Amino acid sequence: MDRKRKRICDPFGIKKPREENLKSDVNVYPSPYPDFTEEPQEALSYLWDLFPRKLFNDSLPPMILRHQLYSLIQDRTTVDRLLSSLQQKGDVCLVQPGFDPDTFLVVKNEDFLGSVIRSIDGSSGANVVRRFLDSSLFNPSKISYNREEMMEKHRFSDAEITQLVRAGLLTVRDAGSWWLSIPGAGKFSKHFIKGRKTLLSQISRSRYKEVLLIDLSTRKPPSAIKLGMEYHIHDIIGAGLVDCVPTPSGILLRLSDS
Repeated sequence: MDRKRKRICDPFGIKKPREENLKSDVNVYPSPYPDFTEEPQEALSYLWDLFPRKLFNDSLPPMILRHQLYSLIQDRTTVDRLLSSLQQKGDVCLVQPGFDPDTFLVVKNEDFLGSVIRSIDGSSGANVVRRFLDSSLFNPSKISYNREEMMEKHRFSDAEITQLVRAGLLTVRDAGSWWLSIPGAGKFSKHFIKGRKTLLSQISRSRYKEVLLIDLSTRKPPSAIKLGMEYHIHDIIGAGLVDCVPTPSGILLRLSDS
């Protein structure tokens, strides 16, 4: 297919990895990022460190998108097993940012709880939020809740569920069910969506709609990219919005087919 006829791919859809993304020898080519294949849990710390807490005045804890891990660990099964294990241990929880039902943020459980408690300090819904967090209903391994378990098993009223939604702890999934969320997630989503679109637009304007990873990673980020260039690069790679093509000059990022 003629590269000139390619369009920017859907900026909100996570695609399946293409074969060229999964070549075992991709890491023999220069890359500005570490390889965490042998120590996958270290990839979490690496990505959390990229989160710009000052941008949100420390109101949000370090958060990464689950699929960003796929940019650093070639085996997706390893990533999924790691997160499942950490959830079961109560170390991390997955929360819904609200702009895509298939996209989840990964946050340390202790950071999540601390952020929620700070956000409700002095608010009218504080007692309901604390009751939710202290109940057996809240579990780091859960990502969603339904009306039956909340109202019949745990005796939360419609008004109390509404308070949890207003507090930002829950977000509507569909009629009668809710995702676990985090207060302030909307602020993150606003910067994230704008930054992703800006980065994809930059690549689209490049010759043949492709750019070397090393060149892109060292560019000064435009003002619209508030979360940082590297944060967004791991996003578009992990989401499959670009293909990683090995070349003698390094890894080439090419916009995926739409």
